[in-house]
Amino acid sequence: MNTKGTIKALCTSEKKGTLKQPVEEAFFVTEYGIRGDAHAGHWHRQISLLGEQEIIDFRKKGVDVKFGSFGENIVADGFHFRELPIGTRLRAGDVVLEITQIGKTCHKSCAIRSMVGDCIMPREGIFARVLHGGTLKPGMTLELMEEPIPFDAAIITASDKGSRGEREDKSTPVAAEMLEKAGYKVVDTCILPDEKDAIAAKMCAYADLGIGLIVTTGGTGFSVRDVTPEATREVCERLAPGIPEAMRALSMQVTHRAMLSRAVAGITRRTLIVNLPGSPKAVQECLGFVLPELAHGIKILRGDDGECARS
Repeated sequence: MNTKGTIKALCTSEKKGTLKQPVEEAFFVTEYGIRGDAHAGHWHRQISLLGEQEIIDFRKKGVDVKFGSFGENIVADGFHFRELPIGTRLRAGDVVLEITQIGKTCHKSCAIRSMVGDCIMPREGIFARVLHGGTLKPGMTLELMEEPIPFDAAIITASDKGSRGEREDKSTPVAAEMLEKAGYKVVDTCILPDEKDAIAAKMCAYADLGIGLIVTTGGTGFSVRDVTPEATREVCERLAPGIPEAMRALSMQVTHRAMLSRAVAGITRRTLIVNLPGSPKAVQECLGFVLPELAHGIKILRGDDGECARS
Protein backbone atom coordinates (compact mmCIF):
# COMPACT_ATOMS: atom_id res chain seq x y z
CA MET A 1 0.00 0.00 0.00
CA ASN A 2 1.25 3.48 -0.85
CA THR A 3 2.04 5.69 2.11
CA LYS A 4 2.03 9.03 0.30
CA GLY A 5 0.65 10.84 -2.70
CA THR A 6 0.09 14.33 -4.06
CA ILE A 7 -2.91 16.60 -3.67
CA LYS A 8 -4.19 17.25 -7.18
CA ALA A 9 -7.11 19.51 -6.31
CA LEU A 10 -8.89 21.19 -3.40
CA CYS A 11 -12.57 21.85 -4.01
CA THR A 12 -15.37 23.64 -2.19
CA SER A 13 -18.99 24.61 -2.71
CA GLU A 14 -21.30 27.06 -0.96
CA LYS A 15 -24.31 24.68 -1.04
CA LYS A 16 -24.71 20.96 -0.42
CA GLY A 17 -25.69 18.80 -3.38
CA THR A 18 -23.91 21.03 -5.88
CA LEU A 19 -20.70 20.53 -7.83
CA LYS A 20 -17.64 21.73 -5.99
CA GLN A 21 -15.18 24.02 -7.70
CA PRO A 22 -11.36 23.83 -7.47
CA VAL A 23 -9.70 26.55 -5.36
CA GLU A 24 -6.09 27.67 -5.21
CA GLU A 25 -5.86 27.10 -1.46
CA ALA A 26 -8.09 26.05 1.42
CA PHE A 27 -7.98 26.69 5.15
CA PHE A 28 -8.83 23.63 7.24
CA VAL A 29 -10.43 24.45 10.58
CA THR A 30 -9.91 21.98 13.43
CA GLU A 31 -13.03 19.88 14.16
CA TYR A 32 -14.98 21.76 11.50
CA GLY A 33 -13.74 21.37 7.92
CA ILE A 34 -12.76 23.74 5.13
CA ARG A 35 -13.68 27.34 5.86
CA GLY A 36 -16.41 28.39 3.43
CA ASP A 37 -17.41 24.87 2.36
CA ALA A 38 -21.04 23.76 2.71
CA HIS A 39 -20.09 20.37 4.18
CA ALA A 40 -18.04 21.87 7.01
CA GLY A 41 -19.58 21.53 10.44
CA HIS A 42 -19.44 19.86 13.82
CA TRP A 43 -19.96 16.32 12.56
CA HIS A 44 -17.93 13.35 11.37
CA ARG A 45 -18.01 14.05 7.61
CA GLN A 46 -16.14 17.35 7.57
CA ILE A 47 -13.87 16.48 4.63
CA SER A 48 -14.45 14.20 1.63
CA LEU A 49 -11.60 12.59 -0.31
CA LEU A 50 -11.48 10.82 -3.68
CA GLY A 51 -8.59 9.26 -5.58
CA GLU A 52 -7.51 10.77 -8.88
CA GLN A 53 -7.37 7.35 -10.53
CA GLU A 54 -11.04 6.71 -9.77
CA ILE A 55 -11.93 9.97 -11.52
CA ILE A 56 -9.71 9.06 -14.50
CA ASP A 57 -11.42 5.66 -14.77
CA PHE A 58 -14.84 7.31 -14.68
CA ARG A 59 -13.84 9.64 -17.51
CA LYS A 60 -13.24 6.56 -19.68
CA LYS A 61 -17.00 6.20 -19.80
CA GLY A 62 -16.99 9.26 -22.00
CA VAL A 63 -17.98 11.74 -19.32
CA ASP A 64 -15.70 14.76 -18.95
CA VAL A 65 -16.10 15.24 -15.21
CA LYS A 66 -14.01 17.92 -13.50
CA PHE A 67 -12.32 17.78 -10.12
CA GLY A 68 -15.00 18.51 -7.53
CA SER A 69 -17.85 17.13 -9.66
CA PHE A 70 -18.50 14.29 -7.20
CA GLY A 71 -18.61 16.62 -4.22
CA GLU A 72 -15.08 15.78 -3.07
CA ASN A 73 -12.97 18.26 -1.15
CA ILE A 74 -9.61 16.61 -1.82
CA VAL A 75 -8.44 14.79 -4.93
CA ALA A 76 -5.10 13.02 -4.53
CA ASP A 77 -3.07 10.44 -6.39
CA GLY A 78 -1.16 7.57 -4.81
CA PHE A 79 -4.09 6.24 -2.77
CA HIS A 80 -7.08 3.99 -3.27
CA PHE A 81 -8.78 5.68 -0.35
CA ARG A 82 -11.45 3.03 0.11
CA GLU A 83 -8.74 0.57 1.22
CA LEU A 84 -7.77 2.73 4.21
CA PRO A 85 -9.47 1.66 7.46
CA ILE A 86 -11.51 4.00 9.65
CA GLY A 87 -9.20 5.73 12.14
CA THR A 88 -6.36 6.13 9.63
CA ARG A 89 -4.67 9.52 9.91
CA LEU A 90 -3.46 11.50 6.90
CA ARG A 91 -1.16 14.53 7.02
CA ALA A 92 -0.42 17.31 4.55
CA GLY A 93 1.63 20.23 5.82
CA ASP A 94 0.24 21.12 9.25
CA VAL A 95 -3.16 19.58 8.49
CA VAL A 96 -4.03 16.21 10.02
CA LEU A 97 -7.18 14.30 9.02
CA GLU A 98 -8.70 11.17 10.55
CA ILE A 99 -10.86 8.88 8.40
CA THR A 100 -14.33 8.48 9.90
CA GLN A 101 -16.40 6.84 7.15
CA ILE A 102 -15.89 4.73 4.01
CA GLY A 103 -18.38 5.46 1.25
CA LYS A 104 -21.93 6.63 1.87
CA THR A 105 -25.57 6.03 1.06
CA CYS A 106 -27.16 8.57 -1.25
CA HIS A 107 -30.68 9.41 -0.10
CA LYS A 108 -31.34 11.72 -3.03
CA SER A 109 -29.84 12.32 -6.40
CA CYS A 110 -26.82 14.63 -6.34
CA ALA A 111 -25.89 16.99 -9.14
CA ILE A 112 -23.49 14.60 -10.88
CA ARG A 113 -25.89 11.60 -10.72
CA SER A 114 -28.66 13.75 -12.14
CA MET A 115 -26.38 14.79 -15.02
CA VAL A 116 -24.75 11.48 -16.00
CA GLY A 117 -26.70 8.78 -14.15
CA ASP A 118 -23.88 7.62 -11.89
CA CYS A 119 -21.68 8.86 -9.03
CA ILE A 120 -18.55 7.17 -7.68
CA MET A 121 -18.44 9.05 -4.39
CA PRO A 122 -20.73 6.56 -2.57
CA ARG A 123 -18.49 3.65 -3.72
CA GLU A 124 -14.99 5.11 -3.74
CA GLY A 125 -15.04 8.21 -1.55
CA ILE A 126 -14.12 8.48 2.10
CA PHE A 127 -14.82 11.06 4.78
CA ALA A 128 -12.68 12.52 7.55
CA ARG A 129 -12.61 15.04 10.35
CA VAL A 130 -9.91 17.66 10.88
CA LEU A 131 -7.62 16.95 13.85
CA HIS A 132 -5.20 19.79 13.17
CA GLY A 133 -5.82 22.78 10.95
CA GLY A 134 -3.84 24.84 8.49
CA THR A 135 -3.69 25.94 4.87
CA LEU A 136 -3.25 23.50 1.98
CA LYS A 137 -2.57 24.02 -1.73
CA PRO A 138 -2.60 21.64 -4.68
CA GLY A 139 0.79 20.01 -5.20
CA MET A 140 1.42 19.38 -1.50
CA THR A 141 2.25 15.86 -0.31
CA LEU A 142 -0.46 13.84 1.45
CA GLU A 143 0.87 10.95 3.54
CA LEU A 144 -0.15 8.36 6.09
CA MET A 145 0.62 9.43 9.64
CA GLU A 146 1.32 6.88 12.36
CA GLU A 147 3.05 9.01 15.00
CA PRO A 148 1.14 11.31 17.39
CA ILE A 149 0.53 14.91 16.38
CA PRO A 150 3.57 16.94 17.50
CA PHE A 151 3.10 19.22 20.50
CA ASP A 152 2.64 22.87 19.57
CA ALA A 153 1.89 25.94 21.65
CA ALA A 154 1.08 29.64 21.41
CA ILE A 155 1.47 32.45 23.96
CA ILE A 156 -0.84 35.41 24.46
CA THR A 157 0.26 38.27 26.70
CA ALA A 158 -2.53 40.60 27.82
CA SER A 159 -1.17 44.07 28.59
CA ASP A 160 -2.39 47.51 27.61
CA LYS A 161 1.04 49.06 28.09
CA GLY A 162 2.83 46.14 26.47
CA SER A 163 0.62 46.32 23.38
CA ARG A 164 1.48 50.03 23.04
CA GLY A 165 5.20 49.39 23.43
CA GLU A 166 5.32 51.22 26.76
CA ARG A 167 6.41 48.16 28.76
CA GLU A 168 8.83 45.37 27.86
CA ASP A 169 7.23 41.95 27.78
CA LYS A 170 9.51 39.81 29.95
CA SER A 171 7.03 36.97 30.56
CA THR A 172 6.67 35.64 27.00
CA PRO A 173 10.40 34.79 26.60
CA VAL A 174 10.30 32.90 29.91
CA ALA A 175 7.23 30.91 28.92
CA ALA A 176 8.56 30.24 25.40
CA GLU A 177 11.88 28.92 26.67
CA MET A 178 10.17 26.61 29.15
CA LEU A 179 7.76 25.27 26.53
CA GLU A 180 10.51 24.63 24.00
CA LYS A 181 12.60 22.80 26.58
CA ALA A 182 9.55 20.64 27.33
CA GLY A 183 9.30 19.62 23.67
CA TYR A 184 6.69 22.08 22.37
CA LYS A 185 7.06 24.02 19.15
CA VAL A 186 6.01 27.60 19.93
CA VAL A 187 4.28 28.53 16.69
CA ASP A 188 3.22 32.07 17.61
CA THR A 189 3.30 34.72 20.33
CA CYS A 190 1.41 37.99 20.58
CA ILE A 191 0.81 40.94 22.90
CA LEU A 192 -2.76 42.22 23.03
CA PRO A 193 -4.47 45.02 24.94
CA ASP A 194 -6.69 44.03 27.85
CA GLU A 195 -9.76 43.71 25.63
CA LYS A 196 -11.89 40.61 26.10
CA ASP A 197 -13.07 40.35 22.50
CA ALA A 198 -9.56 40.68 21.07
CA ILE A 199 -8.16 38.05 23.45
CA ALA A 200 -11.04 35.65 22.78
CA ALA A 201 -10.72 36.11 19.00
CA LYS A 202 -7.01 35.25 19.11
CA MET A 203 -7.73 32.16 21.21
CA CYS A 204 -10.33 31.05 18.65
CA ALA A 205 -7.87 31.60 15.80
CA TYR A 206 -5.30 29.38 17.53
CA ALA A 207 -7.98 26.76 18.27
CA ASP A 208 -8.97 26.77 14.58
CA LEU A 209 -5.44 25.59 13.88
CA GLY A 210 -5.69 22.91 16.55
CA ILE A 211 -2.73 24.22 18.54
CA GLY A 212 -2.38 21.90 21.52
CA LEU A 213 -1.65 24.45 24.24
CA ILE A 214 -2.37 28.15 24.58
CA VAL A 215 -0.85 29.87 27.60
CA THR A 216 -1.75 33.42 28.53
CA THR A 217 0.16 35.79 30.77
CA GLY A 218 -1.37 38.74 32.59
CA GLY A 219 -4.88 40.03 33.06
CA THR A 220 -5.90 37.67 35.87
CA GLY A 221 -6.11 40.14 38.78
CA PHE A 222 -8.76 42.44 40.22
CA SER A 223 -8.20 45.45 37.98
CA VAL A 224 -11.20 46.53 35.93
CA ARG A 225 -9.06 45.96 32.83
CA ASP A 226 -8.13 42.38 33.83
CA VAL A 227 -10.37 40.28 31.57
CA THR A 228 -8.25 37.30 30.51
CA PRO A 229 -10.29 34.79 32.58
CA GLU A 230 -13.52 36.14 31.10
CA ALA A 231 -12.15 35.76 27.56
CA THR A 232 -11.02 32.22 28.37
CA ARG A 233 -14.42 31.21 29.76
CA GLU A 234 -16.12 32.65 26.70
CA VAL A 235 -14.04 30.46 24.40
CA CYS A 236 -13.83 27.25 26.40
CA GLU A 237 -16.37 24.46 26.08
CA ARG A 238 -15.17 22.71 29.26
CA LEU A 239 -13.23 24.07 32.23
CA ALA A 240 -10.22 22.34 33.79
CA PRO A 241 -10.29 23.81 37.33
CA GLY A 242 -7.60 21.53 38.75
CA ILE A 243 -4.86 23.35 36.83
CA PRO A 244 -5.37 26.87 38.27
CA GLU A 245 -6.16 25.34 41.67
CA ALA A 246 -2.74 23.63 41.62
CA MET A 247 -0.99 26.85 40.62
CA ARG A 248 -2.72 28.84 43.36
CA ALA A 249 -1.84 26.19 45.95
CA LEU A 250 1.81 26.46 44.93
CA SER A 251 1.80 30.26 44.93
CA MET A 252 0.10 30.40 48.33
CA GLN A 253 3.32 28.98 49.77
CA VAL A 254 5.10 32.10 48.50
CA THR A 255 2.46 34.78 49.14
CA HIS A 256 -1.06 34.71 50.48
CA ARG A 257 -2.01 37.22 47.80
CA ALA A 258 -2.07 34.28 45.41
CA MET A 259 -5.65 33.76 46.57
CA LEU A 260 -6.53 36.87 44.57
CA SER A 261 -5.62 35.24 41.27
CA ARG A 262 -8.64 34.67 39.04
CA ALA A 263 -6.78 32.47 36.54
CA VAL A 264 -8.76 29.71 34.85
CA ALA A 265 -7.99 26.87 32.43
CA GLY A 266 -10.18 25.05 29.97
CA ILE A 267 -10.64 23.15 26.73
CA THR A 268 -11.97 24.28 23.39
CA ARG A 269 -12.16 21.57 20.74
CA ARG A 270 -8.65 20.01 20.72
CA THR A 271 -6.88 22.90 22.50
CA LEU A 272 -6.04 23.43 26.17
CA ILE A 273 -5.91 27.05 27.41
CA VAL A 274 -4.11 27.92 30.64
CA ASN A 275 -3.99 31.38 32.27
CA LEU A 276 -0.67 32.26 33.89
CA PRO A 277 0.22 35.27 36.07
CA GLY A 278 1.82 38.34 34.52
CA SER A 279 5.23 38.48 36.20
CA PRO A 280 8.18 36.47 34.79
CA LYS A 281 8.93 34.95 38.21
CA ALA A 282 5.35 33.78 38.70
CA VAL A 283 5.23 32.44 35.14
CA GLN A 284 8.35 30.40 35.79
CA GLU A 285 7.01 29.04 39.08
CA CYS A 286 3.47 28.24 37.94
CA LEU A 287 4.20 26.94 34.45
CA GLY A 288 7.09 24.88 35.75
CA PHE A 289 4.78 23.27 38.31
CA VAL A 290 1.97 22.23 35.93
CA LEU A 291 3.87 21.72 32.66
CA PRO A 292 4.92 18.09 33.28
CA GLU A 293 1.27 17.07 33.69
CA LEU A 294 -0.18 19.10 30.82
CA ALA A 295 1.39 16.82 28.21
CA HIS A 296 -0.66 13.86 29.45
CA GLY A 297 -3.84 15.91 29.33
CA ILE A 298 -3.16 17.08 25.77
CA LYS A 299 -2.45 13.50 24.66
CA ILE A 300 -5.82 12.41 26.06
CA LEU A 301 -7.51 15.38 24.40
CA ARG A 302 -5.97 14.38 21.07
CA GLY A 303 -6.75 10.70 21.48
CA ASP A 304 -3.09 9.71 21.74
CA ASP A 305 -3.12 8.47 25.34
CA GLY A 306 -5.37 6.68 27.84
CA GLU A 307 -7.15 7.96 30.93
CA CYS A 308 -5.54 9.55 33.96
CA ALA A 309 -6.20 6.82 36.54
CA ARG A 310 -3.10 5.49 38.29
CA SER A 311 -2.42 1.76 38.13
